Amino acid sequence: MTQTPLRRTRPADDRAPARSPRRTRRRTPVSLSRAGVNLILLLVVAYTLLPPLWLLLASTKNLADLLGTDGFAPGREFHLVANLRHLFAAADGIYLRWVGNTLLYAGAGAVLAAFICALAGYVFEKFSFPGKGPLYGLVLMGVMIPGAALALPTYLLAADLDLTNTFWAVFAPGLVFPFGVHLARVFAASYVPDEVVEATRVDGAGELRAFVSVALPMMRPGFVTIGLFQFTSIWNNFFLPLVMLSDKDLYPVSLGLYIWNSTALSQGQTENVLLPLTGSLVAIVPVIALFIAVQRFWRSGMTAGAVK
Repeated sequence: MTQTPLRRTRPADDRAPARSPRRTRRRTPVSLSRAGVNLILLLVVAYTLLPPLWLLLASTKNLADLLGTDGFAPGREFHLVANLRHLFAAADGIYLRWVGNTLLYAGAGAVLAAFICALAGYVFEKFSFPGKGPLYGLVLMGVMIPGAALALPTYLLAADLDLTNTFWAVFAPGLVFPFGVHLARVFAASYVPDEVVEATRVDGAGELRAFVSVALPMMRPGFVTIGLFQFTSIWNNFFLPLVMLSDKDLYPVSLGLYIWNSTALSQGQTENVLLPLTGSLVAIVPVIALFIAVQRFWRSGMTAGAVK
């Protein structure tokens, strides 16, 4: 009887590793690839910069070059200085008055609106009082209502108070900014610790003094962000002044340029076509300058509440 030799088996550790199935590389969708993202960013940049570029080139032309050349082609001669002189001298220099009115409407209105929003957001975040939830819900409802829908009710209210065709008819509505209240509450929650508020109360400071001296400096990025949003909104406001004002001396820049453009087109005053173009170029300079001046506060404020 012959014995069969025993087969030598490998230990478990000596076995060859099993081959893993070949992984298939997933292709990144075109919309999410680097080229797709860069293309989208390029389109956004073009959409943002092409209108100001056309406005700048149009303001450097005379009427013949404006009507006889391509929109993005430079004129045969540089007429920007002459156009600016004509702009500031037209109608006894009323354009400078419109700029001053707009600076007053937007500048003072934005600062006061930012302060009111910061105070309201601080109260909503740090205080408890009856009806807090429903009242804040009304504020959020105000965010969803477009400003144009409130123009007619605001006019009727101003007419009842005999405020139409006055400075306050345009200035007072600019102090109401529901979205700013919401942003201020976010900033108060992110930048003002409850311990600091309690410490100021223990030291004997009143609530208003605690807000002005302690909370408001901590909320400075939010204050600047809210003020910049409201400044831009008031500066570009058109429909409310159109409804409220009939005195040209009270016009903001947006309404004054609209009147000039409508008059030049309807009455065939081709020599005044360049007035609204040059005026529009000058009107965007304060907004750009303000944005550059406060951009470091604005950039830090935009990230508030992102990480907690």
